[in-house]
Amino acid sequence: MSIDVNNESGTEVDEQAILDIARYALARMRIHPLSELSVIVVDAAAMEQLHVQWMDLSGPTDVMSFPMDELRPPAKDDDEPPQGLLGDIVLCPEVAAKQGAEAPTQHSMDEELQLLTVHGVLHLLGYDHEEPDEKAEMFGLQAAIVDGWRAEKGLTGPSPAPTVS
Repeated sequence: MSIDVNNESGTEVDEQAILDIARYALARMRIHPLSELSVIVVDAAAMEQLHVQWMDLSGPTDVMSFPMDELRPPAKDDDEPPQGLLGDIVLCPEVAAKQGAEAPTQHSMDEELQLLTVHGVLHLLGYDHEEPDEKAEMFGLQAAIVDGWRAEKGLTGPSPAPTVS
């Protein structure tokens, strides 16, 4: 898996954890090991600009995903996964810090960024949360991936509750 993490935010973030959880999520979703992903961490002003430009919504948001080759997980276990460019995930640590602090199970900015990374990966793979059934599927999968990664890393305590909108 080729994953680039580029922190342009000016905020110190755990880039290794972002890389690790993205790699874990893609492996769990059975995405081809030669596929490529880019994760960009930006400040609130840059995120707001992207949010306005692409979604026509004001204010910064937590995560945005920009798919490239529209890769999807293989339908069956014995199907060969397609290879390609997944696209870009853009994260905003300022929004992540606020969301983590306001979540029912308060957690750190880095824990929120990990959750948002998985959320962004799932969006790149075609998952969405507009409809209640889609939301249940996506957020359930998101929780399973975060929990699995945390267990593999030996991290204790409750996993961050979904805070993405």
